Amino acid sequence: MKDPRIERKKLHPLDNIIFISIAAVLCGAETWEDIEDFGHAKLDWLSGILDMTNGVPSHDTFNRFFKALSPEEFEKHFAAWAQSLMTKYEYEFVNIDGKTIRQASKMSDSSIHIVSAWANRNELTLGQVKTSEKSNEITAIPELLEYLLLEDCTVTIDAMGCQKVIANKIREKGADYILAVKENHPTLYEEIISSFSLLQSEQFESPIEAGHGRIETRKLSLISNLKYISKAAEWKDMTSIIKVESERIVKKTGELQNETRYFITSLVDIEKTALGIRSHWGIENKLHWVLDVEMNEDKSAKREGYAAQNFSMVNKLALNLLKKDGREVSIRRKRKMAGWVNDYLWSILELINQ
Repeated sequence: MKDPRIERKKLHPLDNIIFISIAAVLCGAETWEDIEDFGHAKLDWLSGILDMTNGVPSHDTFNRFFKALSPEEFEKHFAAWAQSLMTKYEYEFVNIDGKTIRQASKMSDSSIHIVSAWANRNELTLGQVKTSEKSNEITAIPELLEYLLLEDCTVTIDAMGCQKVIANKIREKGADYILAVKENHPTLYEEIISSFSLLQSEQFESPIEAGHGRIETRKLSLISNLKYISKAAEWKDMTSIIKVESERIVKKTGELQNETRYFITSLVDIEKTALGIRSHWGIENKLHWVLDVEMNEDKSAKREGYAAQNFSMVNKLALNLLKKDGREVSIRRKRKMAGWVNDYLWSILELINQ
């Protein structure tokens, strides 16, 4: 990547700053101060890998570097690297969704919103794009799709991303789509509901799921006859509409909860469609939850300029490496072990080049 610093002010090489930051986050660092402390604690180990003649960069140096680093360049390099880690699966679902970092700077009203792409089977973040707020996901998603390799994947997006330009871009990339439909497209929404009351549908029932204090059943209905969808041709390669009826029983109270959701898709395989819709929870449970709970991404109030966006990218890079490590233990345990055992930390860092 291009170094954003003035040449005469470069005391620490770019490689050192990037390497130490990634290694520190792998071991649990959450702030610039944490990264500096990691550098001092691991100075002997780092000296065997890097030229540490000028010592460990200060926390201000890390902050200034990432505040100035071009996030667009960082994200494109990250996306190319992440996709090189991908294993080819028959069904790979790429979930796209946004997450707000609420304390991205010292000002409480300056949170940022980041849209990420998550490869569900590979358990990898493929890329991210920043927006100023959730409503701007409509423009951010095509930008994110532009530099992703999606051939033979199926992309799932919530109702905010149900846009003709997005469906078209996904098909241009050689992928299928499953897009949630809500009242933000009132005509399409009503025509889908009418279709399910007037036409026969193919049906698929998912296995009963019990967990998190509830029992859930889901029935998926699919119609490929689009004669009541007045503008179906305007949605690139749309072949089917879907209705998902969910019923949950809360074990503790016995409360019964019902929900009906609707989707459009370029798929015709009902089982694959059911898997794709279910997969969308992956980006919440396996990415956003981990960033919030395990990495405390929402709680740092010291990142200004591009720093919050770039630190989020470092978090995702570290998480990709931790997910690629084959040990069947939690992310929390892996990070602790990486901090304690240098050989284990190095084994994770070596995955960058695989």
